[in-house]
Amino acid sequence: MKLAELVRRRHQQLAARFAILAARRSPLTRVQISPRGNANDPDVLRGFARAVLAAAPAASGAAINYYESSRIVTGAFAETGTLALLAIAALLYIALRRIGDVLLTLIPLLVAGLLALEIVVIWGLPTNFANIVALPLLLGVGVAFKIYYIMAWRAGNTHLLQSALAQAVVFSALTNAVAFGSMWASEYPGMSSMGKLMALSLLCTMMAAVLF
Repeated sequence: MKLAELVRRRHQQLAARFAILAARRSPLTRVQISPRGNANDPDVLRGFARAVLAAAPAASGAAINYYESSRIVTGAFAETGTLALLAIAALLYIALRRIGDVLLTLIPLLVAGLLALEIVVIWGLPTNFANIVALPLLLGVGVAFKIYYIMAWRAGNTHLLQSALAQAVVFSALTNAVAFGSMWASEYPGMSSMGKLMALSLLCTMMAAVLF
C-alpha cells in the first residue's frame, strides 16, 4: 500500500472519531504524526510531506514547512537565475555590440557552471539553501573575468595566456576563492558548505575564462 493511501485512510478514520467527539463537546484536537525512516533525510521528508498534504491539505508542521520552503526557494532561484542571465546577456550586447562576442563571453560561463555542478556531484557536496547562493555569484564574477579577454582581443592583443592580463585574472580569482573559501573553516555546516561551493565555483570560472 502506498504511503499516500495509508495516510489518507488513517486520516479518514481519525476524522470519523473526531466527528463523534465534536458532536459531544466540540473539542480542539491535535494530531501529530512522524515519517517512517530517517527524519533527517530530505527525500524522506519530501515524500512524507507530499503524502500528508495529499490526505490533509490543511496540515502543518516542520516537514510541511521544509517542503514548502524548499519548493519556493528552488522556484525563486530558477526564476532569478534566468532573469540574471538574460540581463547579463543584454548588458553584454549593449557593451560589445556583437552577438559573437556575447557568446564568447557567456559560453565559458556556462561551461564553468556545468563543470562546477559535475564536481559537486562527484565530490558528494550537497546543495542547500545556504550554499546555493554561490551559483549566482558565478554569473557576475565569470563575466567580469572573461570580458577582459574579449576587450583585449578586440584591441588587437595576442598571446593572451602569456600576458599580464592572464596573471591578473588568475590572481584575482584566487584571491576571491581564498576570501570566500575561508568560510569553509566555519563550524556551522551551512556556512562551511557555502565556502566550499564558492571556492569551487570561482576556480571553475577562472579556468573557463583563461582556457576557453
